[in-house]
Amino acid sequence: MEHKRNTKMDINDGVVTFTRIFDAPRTLVWKAWTDPDLLKRWWGPNGFSLTTLEMELVPDGIWRFMMHGPDGTDYPNKIRYMEITKPEKLVYRHTDDEAGTTAFQVTVSFLEEGNTTKLIMRTDCGSQEELDRLDREYGAIEGGKQHLARLSDFLGTLAP
Repeated sequence: MEHKRNTKMDINDGVVTFTRIFDAPRTLVWKAWTDPDLLKRWWGPNGFSLTTLEMELVPDGIWRFMMHGPDGTDYPNKIRYMEITKPEKLVYRHTDDEAGTTAFQVTVSFLEEGNTTKLIMRTDCGSQEELDRLDREYGAIEGGKQHLARLSDFLGTLAP
């Protein structure tokens, strides 16, 4: 199977949308995005690793996790799930700590296209200024591309 597809990106008024086709069935892409045992194998930009502290995949449920940077820095994260439509859509609010800073809303759509899955990840930062800040301080745009490339590489290691 071919797993080296490119991520398409669109930026408009504080919203960055990433679109990528995965050569994997939608149920498998969904599972990779929602199963803590699979998430730790691909989540985040290049060089990062992940530890899930808690995950409750229900509306208003929380996923707390620590991203470990390649330089040894730990980045605490918290996601609150707002909408879960298995295996079609996840909507969540993402913050970088308990104080609720760096909040943005993400909608991930999993669209079945034959034996492939079209994934659309729409991140709404509230304003272009906030998106620019997140990109400047955290590399949000390149990180999003790397994030989906890592998912693609991971899916390529799984049997369909």
